[in-house]
Amino acid sequence: MSKPITGVLVDGKVIIEDQQNAMELYDKSRFGALVKNRIDLGVLEACYLLESEKIIITNRKNKPFTVESFIKSAKKYEPNFLVKYQVFKDMRKRGYIVKTALKFGADFRVYDRGVKPGEDHARWILYPVHESSVLTWHEFSAKNRVAHSTRKRLLLGVVDDEGDVSYWEARWLRP
Repeated sequence: MSKPITGVLVDGKVIIEDQQNAMELYDKSRFGALVKNRIDLGVLEACYLLESEKIIITNRKNKPFTVESFIKSAKKYEPNFLVKYQVFKDMRKRGYIVKTALKFGADFRVYDRGVKPGEDHARWILYPVHESSVLTWHEFSAKNRVAHSTRKRLLLGVVDDEGDVSYWEARWLRP
C-alpha cells in the first residue's frame, strides 16, 4: 500500500470503501470483514491501524481523528476498550490474527501465526482482563467450558498497570 486508507467511523465501526487498498489490507492481514463491496473494521482493529499510520479515520463530517480522539469515541462502543485494545495490539504485534468471538460468548478468537480465518480454525478463545479484576471459579469454569465446547484452548490476556500483557492458557485434562 502506497498511501494510508481512509475510513469513516459510523455507529461503532469504521467503513472503508476504497476497494483496492482495503482488499489488499484484508487479503494480507485479515483486518476487517467483507461486507458487500466494502470492508468494515471494528474499533479495536481500526485503532491499531490508525496508531500504525496505515489508515486515516474521519467522522461523518470528514474531520480526521487523532489516536487519542478516536480512543475517546471508541470507548462509547466497546466496553473495557483499553484492556481489550492492549491485548489485541500485543497479539497482532506478535503475528497472530485476532478476530471477534461474540458468537462463541468470548471476546476474541486467535489464529496461529500464518493461519488466516477461513483456511483453518482458531486455536484459542481469548479473554482480556486487567490484573486487578476478580474472576470467580464459576466465571473461570464458564470461560473454560466455552473454549472446550468450541474445541479451542482458553487463553487469558492479563494486562498490568503499565500496559504489559501476560498470557495464561488453561485447558481440560483427563487424568
